[in-house]
Amino acid sequence: MSDELNSLEDLKNLTSGAVASEGSAGSEVIEAAEVIEAPLPEPTIDAQGRSYATGKRKNAIARVWIKPGNGKITINGRDQATYFARPVLRMILAQAFEIAGRVDQFDVVCTAKGGGLSGQAGAVRHGISKALTYYEPVLRRPLKAAGFLTRDSRVVERKKYGRAKARRSFQFSKR
Repeated sequence: MSDELNSLEDLKNLTSGAVASEGSAGSEVIEAAEVIEAPLPEPTIDAQGRSYATGKRKNAIARVWIKPGNGKITINGRDQATYFARPVLRMILAQAFEIAGRVDQFDVVCTAKGGGLSGQAGAVRHGISKALTYYEPVLRRPLKAAGFLTRDSRVVERKKYGRAKARRSFQFSKR
């Protein structure tokens, strides 16, 4: 290689010289290529005007349907205030709508099974986030940035033989 690049300035000069030698048509092509983005997918809405998604967290699985409404959330046939009595769990459900800016605009009907209440709340939030992106694909970017579309794969570590729990040993007895 006869041209050795020793710094970033050399590289910058090299690239700016190449663009200038191509003329004005080449720079227009580069600018146009930067602006083009991938088209958004079509909304996935069924005949009843709902979007469906499955959310998972720990051992809990939630099947979630959303449709336009006034913000009512129903889990296993019960209102969210009775099913998730702790305010923290209800806050987890509302996070997806707050990030998307769609508070009290969608009704949610879901079934949750497996795990405990905390895992079910996380599964419902995951399902709501996915269903929102199916209903309005524009919402994918803010929900993805908040981390609501990623399935939290952390689960309880299994108990090992010769141990009291997963890692805890039995108490040592000197005598």
